[in-house]
Amino acid sequence: MKYKYIFLDLDGTLTDPKEGIIKCVQYALDKMGCPEPDQSKLMKFIGPPLMVSFTEFCGFDQTNARRAVTYYRERFADKGLFENRVLDGAEEMLEKLVKHSRIPVIATSKPKVFADIIVKHYGLRPYLKMVSGAELSGVRDSKNEVIEYAIEKLKIDDRSKIIMVGDRKQDIIGAKQCGIDSCGVRFGYAEPGELEAAGADYIADDFNELYQILIQR
Repeated sequence: MKYKYIFLDLDGTLTDPKEGIIKCVQYALDKMGCPEPDQSKLMKFIGPPLMVSFTEFCGFDQTNARRAVTYYRERFADKGLFENRVLDGAEEMLEKLVKHSRIPVIATSKPKVFADIIVKHYGLRPYLKMVSGAELSGVRDSKNEVIEYAIEKLKIDDRSKIIMVGDRKQDIIGAKQCGIDSCGVRFGYAEPGELEAAGADYIADDFNELYQILIQR
């Protein structure tokens, strides 16, 4: 088989976290004294690490960005985790991948403690070999670090057997930095042309097309 290990982003790839993320960002910005009522302006927060988003999109320095992240997680741990839903077709695809001897792995910049709760709550954990994510301390929050951690823990020697699937440029760039193939998905939160510009090896429009790419023999 071409790809044995299927590394999957979580937000925007297997689940739609829009409601939870946007409301938690609004909560954090309100606490920081710069409220943003227009949710459409906060869509770009879905995908990148929070520290990156608060510094790049809000102009916060490192100290204020950390404060904003703390406020975000204050609401997320209580409510935002469950303002989420599994995308239609995601669970069926995971089931078929496992049936065909593929090994699905979550590789997310979201803190692992939250990712673990989400995949268990929504019934996805039985399909997954492991969940690789960031630490609340900020350790391992870039996508390449998350990928490398999973490779190390799974003791994968042949990187040609791995493909990273995600909906944002960070997934594609992280895969390239780790020397593995990548597949972007258009049903997430990428801007038009974002996945192409990042250099995705494949791009899928829906889960059926994604499955056909992943199941190559």
